[in-house]
Amino acid sequence: MITGRVLIQGGGIGGLVAATALAQRGIEVDVVEHRPADSVLGVGLIQPPNALRVMAEIGVLDECLAAGYPGGGIRVIGPDGTVLADAPARVPEDLPVAGSGLQRRELCRILLEAAVKAGARLYHGVTTAAIADSTDGVTVTFSGESAPADGRYDLLAGFDGIRSAVRRHLFGERYEPRFTGFSVWRVSLPRPAELDRTVFAFAGPVKATLIPLSANDCYLALVAPEASPQHGLSAPGIAGQMVAMLAPFGGWIGALREVIPGQDSAAYGPIEEVTVAEPWARGRILAGGDATHATSPHMAQGAAMAAEDAIVLAHELDRAQRLDQALTAWYQRRAPRAGLVQSYSTALMRQEQGEPTEADLRLLELPLPAVQARLAQPY
Repeated sequence: MITGRVLIQGGGIGGLVAATALAQRGIEVDVVEHRPADSVLGVGLIQPPNALRVMAEIGVLDECLAAGYPGGGIRVIGPDGTVLADAPARVPEDLPVAGSGLQRRELCRILLEAAVKAGARLYHGVTTAAIADSTDGVTVTFSGESAPADGRYDLLAGFDGIRSAVRRHLFGERYEPRFTGFSVWRVSLPRPAELDRTVFAFAGPVKATLIPLSANDCYLALVAPEASPQHGLSAPGIAGQMVAMLAPFGGWIGALREVIPGQDSAAYGPIEEVTVAEPWARGRILAGGDATHATSPHMAQGAAMAAEDAIVLAHELDRAQRLDQALTAWYQRRAPRAGLVQSYSTALMRQEQGEPTEADLRLLELPLPAVQARLAQPY
């Protein structure tokens, strides 16, 4: 096992899973996150089986299931509420459920507590101001009121999101986020009694996704094409747009128009992608998660891919005798899997809008259940 001192930039899902897994192995870990401790981006998420396996590995599966809505399966309904298709999910032999919905803030709370319990040190409101890497270490200067002392690390892992500073340090501006031509509007709402699994509904160009997150809460996401991203939207403005976008929907989904106004969780974001088309590590610095393979949400695998990146990094540090061997093996294991999720998610997004490319259609010849079966294989 490779030991040493590790700095993780980014206190989101990938960064906290990495911090927990490495600290559990006795590695000294510091995590810096530029946002305050109580600031969590996003509303809710699905934890598919591969994500749940990562949670089991670091010992927080039961907490995730208790805080969320264990379930699984998909229901497709028409704009009038008519059920068009129902596909229950098979429960894997090694898991108690087929999947689970969860408030993102709850998952981050669970992972933060796990990282601290394992011995990682976390610093919020802090980021790296300068990075100097050499063959024998990475010297980092920090900025922020509660920053740790500047120092030397054996490895710097950037799980710092789609606008990653660590990625830019490694690759310059070659891999900046690309707008896909679609955006997503999200809000957390009281869970309707009819919502007991993930629901998809379509009306014109708008796709509605509803995910139960707990006994009381659910997550509504609306995806639609946009010519260009919007900027400076307030929560009330986003909620107003969502009400208007739901106008073509009837049934219990249409009734959500009455409960969206006044929800302070309403959020908007352009759907952007990042694809780093070369190894994700150089020397003693790596980037993972959205920093290297940000994807559309259409397979509900973005957070799972970041968590997998983190746990596989720990696996390879366990196995290798040298750091360069570990990071090469890590990239070779992760790139094909993350690339499949990204490409297939984008193809689904364009197909749903009637705009698939020839490459999308070739990829979609592989049925979604077959892709999900691949992701059910060990990461």
